[in-house]
Amino acid sequence: MLLQKSMVLIDANVILRYLLDDVEELALQAAAVIDAQSVFVPTEVFAEVVYVLEKVYKIDRTELCCSLLKFLEHDHVITSNKSVIETALRQYSERSLDFVDMLLYAYHKVEQYQVFTFDKKLERLIQGT
Repeated sequence: MLLQKSMVLIDANVILRYLLDDVEELALQAAAVIDAQSVFVPTEVFAEVVYVLEKVYKIDRTELCCSLLKFLEHDHVITSNKSVIETALRQYSERSLDFVDMLLYAYHKVEQYQVFTFDKKLERLIQGT
């Protein structure tokens, strides 16, 4: 589903407050928006959330991916390429490549996009070797 004018775009900070519940006032505001209406989350925002959760909050990849996969199941959370993001998250929890590389792999795997890269690990993954 694509963005509709009635949807609200949310940024990484809203998702972080919603997931982490670390700043009560902001977490309540985030929940009020996410739980009450359709919200659109661009892929770029997911990439930022993954980065912040791992690098700043030191959240384990497996836990991080489980939380974001659950967040994606929320009835009001909309993204333009849910299956790509889900595939990238699942691969990210199992591999040592960064999340953007996993997104590229997922675009290849799910959408059959050709990926040109100089990254040897990503190339081996795409080639299945």
